[in-house]
Amino acid sequence: MKFIHTGDIHYGMKPDSNRPWGKERADAVKSSLQKIIDVAKKREVDLLLIAGDLFHSQPFSRDLKEVNFLFSTIPDTKVVIIAGNHDCLRENNNILSFPWAKNVVYLSTPTISSVYFQDINTEIYGFSYHDREVKENIVSGLSIRENDRVKILLLHGGDATHLPFDKNELNKISSSYIALGHIHKPEVLFDRHMAYCGSPEPLDMTETGDHGIFYGEIDNNTRVMKDFEFIKISNTSYISLTINVTPETTNAELHTSLTETINIKGKQNIYRFKIKGLRDPDIEFDLDSLSSTLRIAEIIDDSEPKYDFAKLFAEHPSDMIGFFIRELDRPNMSKLDKKALYYGINALLRTTDERGKT
Repeated sequence: MKFIHTGDIHYGMKPDSNRPWGKERADAVKSSLQKIIDVAKKREVDLLLIAGDLFHSQPFSRDLKEVNFLFSTIPDTKVVIIAGNHDCLRENNNILSFPWAKNVVYLSTPTISSVYFQDINTEIYGFSYHDREVKENIVSGLSIRENDRVKILLLHGGDATHLPFDKNELNKISSSYIALGHIHKPEVLFDRHMAYCGSPEPLDMTETGDHGIFYGEIDNNTRVMKDFEFIKISNTSYISLTINVTPETTNAELHTSLTETINIKGKQNIYRFKIKGLRDPDIEFDLDSLSSTLRIAEIIDDSEPKYDFAKLFAEHPSDMIGFFIRELDRPNMSKLDKKALYYGINALLRTTDERGKT
C-alpha cells in the first residue's frame, strides 16, 4: 500500500502579501497542491493523507470547487482529510455539505472515527477540529483493535492548545503509521512510525529548510513500513544568513557581497540578513536600496562602529563626550547600553563637527 502524507497546505494563504513577490508566493501556495497531485499520479499511490489545515481559513465555494477538481483527477487514489485549527469545521461550514468527489473522505467528527478501504485493507483513524483550539488530549488512552488491517492514525496538533498529546504514548498505539500535521517543518519520529509532514511551501521567515511531502509504502502482509521518503515540493526557501563586516567595509562592498550571496544560493529564495562586526564610524549602510531591488525580507544591522574610546576620552576629558564615555563605557555592557553609547557618541561627534564648521 503506497501513500502520500501531507498537510498544512494553507490553500488561500497569501504569505508576504506586502512584498513585491507577494502574489508569486500566494500562487505558489495554491500550486503546491497541484504538485502533490502530480506526485500522487506519478507514484500511483493508494492514499493521499491530509493532516489538517488544507485551507488557511474557512474556504469559499470557489476554493472548494478548485481543490475538489484536483482530487477528482486522481480517482484511483483515496483522499482522506481532517480539519485543523485554521480550517476548523465551525457551524454552517460549507465543507460539511460540499459534494466531494467519490474518492474523497472527510473525517469530520470531533472525536476519533475511522474509514476502512477494503480493496487496500487499510483503515484510517482521525478527527477534525470544530474550534480553533483543542486543549484536551482526546487521544490519551486510545486503543486500536488488533486485526490484520493496515492502520494509520491521522492527527493535527501537538502543543498546549492544539491537541496536547504525549508522543511516547502515541508511539505505543498499534498502528503502521501516525501521520501528524500542525508543525510546519518535517520531522520523522520513532524510526518512521510517526512523522510531521511540515508545510509543502514555507509560509514565513521562521520556516527555513526544505519543504515537501512524505511518500511511504507499507507491506500489506507484515503491515510494516518498507519504504519512506521525503520529496521536496517547494522551489523557494526562506534563508537567514549572517554577513560579517569590518571597518574597511564600504556600502559598495556590502552590496556586492549580498548580491553575490543571493546569486549563489538562488534568486528564487527570500532572505533575512543580519550584519555583524565592527564598521567604520563614518559609514552608514544604505540598506533600503538593497531591500527594494532584491528578495530580502529583512536586514538587521547589528554592526558596531569601531570607536577608539581611550583616544576620544583623552581628546574630550571634560566635555559631554568624555562624560558620556566615562558613564557608559564599562566592561560587560548590555547590548542596549552599547547601542546607547554608540548612538550617543555618534550624535555628539556630529554636533561637535557641525559646530566646528560654523
